[in-house]
Amino acid sequence: MENQYSLLYLSLLLSFSLLHEHIAYAAGTNDGSEHWGYVEVRPKAHMFWWLYRSPCRVEDPSKPWPTILWLQGGPGGSGVGFGNFLEIGPLDAKLNPRNSTWLRKADLLFVDNPVATGFSFVEDKTLVVKTDEEAAEDLTTLLKKLFNRNETLQKSPLYIFAESYGGKFAVTLGVSALKAIEAGTLRLQLGGVTLGDSWISPEEFVFSWGPLLKDLSRIDSNTLKISNSLAHKIRRQIAKGNYKKATASYGLLQNIISNNSNNVDFYNFLLDSKNDPVTGNRGSKGKDVMGKYSEYLSTKKYSPSGNEQDLPRLMNGPIRKKLKIIPKNVTWRLQSMLVFQAMRGDFMRPRIKEVDHLLAKGVNVTIYNGQVDLLCSTKGVEAWLKKLKWGGLKKFMSLDRIPLYCSGDNTTTKGFFRSYKNLYFYWILGAGHFVPVDQPCVSLEMVGNITRSPN
Repeated sequence: MENQYSLLYLSLLLSFSLLHEHIAYAAGTNDGSEHWGYVEVRPKAHMFWWLYRSPCRVEDPSKPWPTILWLQGGPGGSGVGFGNFLEIGPLDAKLNPRNSTWLRKADLLFVDNPVATGFSFVEDKTLVVKTDEEAAEDLTTLLKKLFNRNETLQKSPLYIFAESYGGKFAVTLGVSALKAIEAGTLRLQLGGVTLGDSWISPEEFVFSWGPLLKDLSRIDSNTLKISNSLAHKIRRQIAKGNYKKATASYGLLQNIISNNSNNVDFYNFLLDSKNDPVTGNRGSKGKDVMGKYSEYLSTKKYSPSGNEQDLPRLMNGPIRKKLKIIPKNVTWRLQSMLVFQAMRGDFMRPRIKEVDHLLAKGVNVTIYNGQVDLLCSTKGVEAWLKKLKWGGLKKFMSLDRIPLYCSGDNTTTKGFFRSYKNLYFYWILGAGHFVPVDQPCVSLEMVGNITRSPN
C-alpha cells in the first residue's frame, strides 16, 4: 500500500510540474501529501491555494476518490486558515491531529478567496473584486489552471462546499464552472455544490432574527417591533437594488439586536457572543493516521490556547515558515476588511436564481444547516427554499424527513434528512453556524454520503 501511495504522490507531483508556467509560486511536502501555491488569476491578482491528499484514499474505479473545495465566508474570511485549522483540516489550531478531519472522506482543497483574503494578495487595491460573479471568475480561472493539465485531479469529482457567505461564492462558481465545462475550457467533474449555513438570501434571514429571539425570550416585544420594521426596510432596499443601503441597514439591525439581547451570539442563539462555539478549538488529537501532517510544523515556539484569536500568530508564524513562498509584505488576517468593504454593494444581493440554475442543470445541490444558528437560521433557509422555481420543489417539500444518528447510536437523534432528485437537505441538531465544529461525527458521515466517498 505504501508503494502504491508513493507512485500516486509522484504522479501528482509530475502533474503539478506541468502547471508551473501558469503558477507564480508552487511548493509542497516531500511525500506529495500536500501541495500549495499561487495562481495569478488576473494580472497582479494572486490567489493562494493549499491541497491536502488524503492518507485514507481508496482506489476504487467504480467510486472515484472525491476532492472537496472549501469556500469560507466573510466575505474576506480565510479558508486556508479558518476552515482548515478551526473546522475540517488535518490539524487543529494547537497543531494536534484532528480525528474528525474531512480528509477521512476526501482530498481537501482550501483557497483564500477572494483575492486580498488571507495569504492571497493584489498588487493594486483596485483589483479587489466587487461582486460574487467577479469572485467566481477568479475561482474558475484557478480551477482551470489546477485541473486542465492534471489528469489525477480530473479523475477526482470536485465537490464545492461552502460556509456562510461562501455559499454565494459557491453557487456563482458552480454556474461559472458549469458553463466553462460545457464550453470545453475547464476539464473537471463537478460532483455537486453544498451550502452549509449559507447566506443565499439575506432578506429571509433578517426577517427570521426577531421572531426567533422573541420566542427564546432573548429580546422583548419592543425590540421585535424595531427588528421587524428594519427587516421591512431592508426588503424594500433590496427590491430597489439599493444593496449598499441594505448592507448599512443590516449592520444597524445587528447592533440593535446585540444591544437589546445582552450580546446574543449570532453563531449560536443559545449563547452569549463571548462564548462563541469556535472560541476554544474543539479539535481532538485523533488517531495516528493524521499525525504525519504535524511533523512539518515546529511547535517549540508556539503554544496557543487554540481559539480563533491565536490564528494570526499561527498563520504568520509556523505556517508561514512551513509554506516558504508567502511574500514578505503579505500579512495573514482573520478578516480582510478591504474585501468586505469592496463587496458592500453585493453583500445583500440574493443568489436564489443561481441555486435554481444548478438544480435545473441536474447538478446535485445539498443544503445543511445548524439548528441553533441565528445568522443563517434554518428558518431563513426554509423561507428562501420555498422561492425556488425548480420543478421538483413541491414533491421535495411533501416528503417525510429521515432521522440521522451517528456511530451506531440509534437512541440519540443528531439531525434529519430529506432528498428528492438532485436536492438534498440536512437539518443538524445541536449545531450552530460552524456545523463541523459542533457536530463533527454526523458532519463526517454527511460528507461521506454527499461525496459518495468509497471510504
